[in-house]
Amino acid sequence: MSAVDAGPPVLDARGRPLDRIVLRGVEATGHHGVLPAERALGQRFRVDVALHLDTRPAAAGDDLTATVHYGLLAERIAALVAGDPVDLLETLAQRIADACLAEAPVQAVDVVVHKPAAPIPVAFADVEVALRRSREER
Repeated sequence: MSAVDAGPPVLDARGRPLDRIVLRGVEATGHHGVLPAERALGQRFRVDVALHLDTRPAAAGDDLTATVHYGLLAERIAALVAGDPVDLLETLAQRIADACLAEAPVQAVDVVVHKPAAPIPVAFADVEVALRRSREER
């Protein structure tokens, strides 16, 4: 189970669970990290997001403008990963959460940033930072 699948459901104002659109494995090269080599050489990062929203209006009208264009969102996420370097994955994850919450119907988002090539001197499979942010917090 991925971290975007974890946690309790997000409820709407009427107490109903919101629907989810999940985008997994968005990859881009970034220069994030605290070590000079990470900044100079860069490395691949992978991002998963789960958008919590009510998809009923989009489904009722078969209307893309009433939901999230996940193709465009994937491009924005990749641009953030490839963009201005930060020291912490937490900062990058927050930037991605902010971009997702800028989408009008999104009420909350789960973001997982993976750094599978982190400079750790022992064998490991992945490093990830996972967070949930909501429109209410903005």
